[in-house]
Amino acid sequence: MEIYKSTVPHDLMDYDLTPSLLGSLVENAIDGIFLIDSHGKILMANPAFHRLFGYHSAFLIHKNINQILPDLQANPENKNEEKRDVVNYSRQITAVRENGVTIPVRIALSEIIYENDRLLSGIVHDLSEIKNIEKELMQLNQQLEQIVVERTAELQNAIDRLLETNMLLNQSIEKHKTFEAALLSTRDELKKSLEKEKELGHLKSRFISMASHEFKTPLSSILSSAALISRYNKIDQDGDRSRHVDRIKASVIHLNTILTDFLSITRLEEGRFEPQVSRFAADVLIADLLSEIEVLLKPQQALSFEYKTDKLEMISDKNLFRNILYNLLSNAIKYSDESTSIECKVKRKGPYLIIEIKDHGVGIPVQDRKHIGSRFFRSSNVTHLQGTGLGLNIVRTYLNFLRGNLTFKSHEDRGTTFIVTIPAIHEE
Repeated sequence: MEIYKSTVPHDLMDYDLTPSLLGSLVENAIDGIFLIDSHGKILMANPAFHRLFGYHSAFLIHKNINQILPDLQANPENKNEEKRDVVNYSRQITAVRENGVTIPVRIALSEIIYENDRLLSGIVHDLSEIKNIEKELMQLNQQLEQIVVERTAELQNAIDRLLETNMLLNQSIEKHKTFEAALLSTRDELKKSLEKEKELGHLKSRFISMASHEFKTPLSSILSSAALISRYNKIDQDGDRSRHVDRIKASVIHLNTILTDFLSITRLEEGRFEPQVSRFAADVLIADLLSEIEVLLKPQQALSFEYKTDKLEMISDKNLFRNILYNLLSNAIKYSDESTSIECKVKRKGPYLIIEIKDHGVGIPVQDRKHIGSRFFRSSNVTHLQGTGLGLNIVRTYLNFLRGNLTFKSHEDRGTTFIVTIPAIHEE
C-alpha cells in the first residue's frame, strides 16, 4: 500500500525515496506512529508505538485504537459530530498502557485518502517527562513561596513594632467617630461626618503603607552595619568600624525624625498642642543645630552659616523653631548631590527674623509647586529618595502657631531657597 509522496527538493531527487526507505524512517522514528481505518482499527504501528504502550507488535494489529487512546475523538465514521478538518489536528490527551497505567501524550492526526478509503495516520509523543519537569517546577515554586512567607513573617515582626505608633492615630479616629455620631441629627451634618471618616481612613492607609516602607530601609541599614561591626575586631579596621557606626547614627537620626513627624501629626490632629514660649539665643541654637546635623552630610557636601545681625534673643517656642530649621536643613541635604553646598543665612528685619536656606539640588518641578506643603505630597522628581511627605506640612503648621510663614524660590535641577519669616517675639 503506497501512501507516501515525496516532497523533497529537486536537487535531492538523486536519492531513491522508495517505500522501503520511507518505511525505514517510520520504523526508526522516536515517536509512536500508527495508521487506522475509518472504524478505528489499527492497520499499522511502528516499534516506538509498541514500546511506548508496552504491547508486542502482533497484538495491536486490528485492535481498536480506543483501547489505547480512549480520549481520541477523531473517528471519521461518527456522523453525529459536526464535520471537522482532521488534517494537522493536534491535542493533548491521556493514553492507557498495556499494564493499565495512564500517561499524558500529544497526538497529531492527519487524514489520508487511499483508494477511496478514509484513513488516519497519527503520531504520538510521550509527555511524561515534560509533566514530571512541570511537577518539579511546581514544587520549586511552592518552596520559593514558603521562603517568601518566612521572610514576610520576619519583616512583619518589625512592622508590628511600628504599628504601635499608629495607636495614637487610631485614638484620634475614635474621637472623630464619636464626634460624627453627635452630628447624625441632620442630613448635611451626617454627610460631612461620613466624608471626614473616609478621608481619615485614606490617611490611615497611606500612613501605614508609608511608615512600613520608610522604617524598613534604615532598620535594614542598622542591622547590616551592626552585623559587619562585629567582624571588624582588629585595630587596623577602625576605619571600617567608624564608617558603619556613622551609618547606624544616620539611620537612627532618620528614624527619630520620622517618629517625631508622626507624633507631631498626631498631636496636631488631636488638638492638644500648645506652643511652649521661652527666651533663648537664636544664633546659639542655630549654630548647635548645624553642628548636630553635619552627620547627615553626604561626601564632600558643605554646610555654611551666615548671621547678619547682632546676637538676638527670641521669645518663642524653642523646640518648634528648632524643628522648623531641622526639617528644612535635612531636606536641603537629602535633595542635593554630593560635593554641593547648603547655605543658611539669618538676618533681622524689624520685628521679624528672616532665615534663608539655599541648596543646589534637584529643585521643584513647576507642576508640583502648588502642592508643596500638602500632607504626604512628594515632588515627582524625588520619589526615588526616602521621605514621608510630612516635613514641609509640619513646618507650615508650626509656623502658623508661631505667626510666621514660609515661601520658596526654585529652579529645577539648579536648587531651591526656602525663606522663613518668624516674629522674634511670639504674641499669644
